[in-house]
Amino acid sequence: MEVVATKTSFQKYPAYKDSGVEWLGEIPEHWTIGKLGTLLKPISLKGQPDLPLLSITRELGVIERNLDDDEGNHNFIPDDLSGYKVIRKGQFGMNKMKAWQGSYGISPMTGIVSPAYYIFDFTSEIDPNFFHKAVRSKNYVAFFGQASDGVRIGQWDLAKSRMKAIPFFIPPKEEQTAIANFLDDKTAKIDRAIAQKEQLIALLKERKQIIIQNAVTKGLDPTVKMKDSGVEWIGEIPEGWGVKPLRFIGATQNGISAGAEYFGKGFPFVSYGDVYKNIEMPKAVSGLAQSTKQDRENYSVRKGDIFFTRTSETVEEIGFSSTCLETINNATFAGFLIRFRPSKGVLSPSFSKFYFSSVLHRAFFVKEMNLVIRASLSQDLLKKLPVLLPSMMEQEAISNFIETQSAKIDQAISLQQTQIKKLKEYKATLIDSAVTGKIKVG
Repeated sequence: MEVVATKTSFQKYPAYKDSGVEWLGEIPEHWTIGKLGTLLKPISLKGQPDLPLLSITRELGVIERNLDDDEGNHNFIPDDLSGYKVIRKGQFGMNKMKAWQGSYGISPMTGIVSPAYYIFDFTSEIDPNFFHKAVRSKNYVAFFGQASDGVRIGQWDLAKSRMKAIPFFIPPKEEQTAIANFLDDKTAKIDRAIAQKEQLIALLKERKQIIIQNAVTKGLDPTVKMKDSGVEWIGEIPEGWGVKPLRFIGATQNGISAGAEYFGKGFPFVSYGDVYKNIEMPKAVSGLAQSTKQDRENYSVRKGDIFFTRTSETVEEIGFSSTCLETINNATFAGFLIRFRPSKGVLSPSFSKFYFSSVLHRAFFVKEMNLVIRASLSQDLLKKLPVLLPSMMEQEAISNFIETQSAKIDQAISLQQTQIKKLKEYKATLIDSAVTGKIKVG
């Protein structure tokens, strides 16, 4: 694996001068100080609807818009694109409502963008690659934040006059190119290291799921005699295990469906998110509801209960489970959920947590689900789910084994995530230092 040092010694420039910005400090003495208002001139060219449709994003700057990504395309696209602005390769584009987040950049290709965006050409000799890296660094993003006024949640309108006054620190052209090339090389190495660590995290998560699936379907003894489970997608199971449809080992119950006025205050309320995001029910659930005493009896949340997500826009979000390991007094649960309450002495809560969250069951729900307008898991379908039943003693042994192995994997994942965070911080610091002259390149 490629290793990127996060503590590298860099030279300083021989002489510095005051940048005029208190929190930024000094810049190299031979650099000039310009302002965006004099470096950029606005362009508004329209009438070329056949050009590729582009987006301006916080994460990547200007990119080609993925027209097949319904989830990512939040803005309406009209049938007639003749009013969209043309942005040429090497020009600077900006979403003025999200400039405070860094939604701007140099376009790597020619295309069209929303007519609400700003497009600029350079008025002087600037390396576009250097400008892109500099203006998207955290120091410059802070300038755009200061030049914007909040109009609604997530949107701040950029004031033209204050944007024009944003300072820009300009090395000689050859030095701009050298800095940009240096950063291309260094950040590519950092990005490769991050990608390798993200790949390792994915493998660790996959390994964790394999451990869970093998343990809850095959047990812990590799020498045990096996038998056919009678379920094609489960295969063989230990000879001493039972297998029954869920309907024969407990009771199911849909949650409360009520108007908005019912929620927001009162007693604990288990929401869709509490189940979808956690295989173990949080002790402090996210919702509140004005439930009656009868509600709290009918829709109670007790130790050992397993909750399943019931409705969603897609099959992939159906049948996720969360097991309640401790009774939540006076709690009720959402109508988007189904509660399964096992009969006494059939399932250990700690075993249920892993068994019902195994990816093995995703195949069952996706295969059996009929998607019409919204995917919906019925109690009748849930009751068909085959449940493997080791002895209670073996269930506890299996859950203890999974907990131990999972903890080791989670620790390894956490280590990789910490290293990724440090690499990203180093990358941002390196860019900031190079484009403001804190380090000398080349």
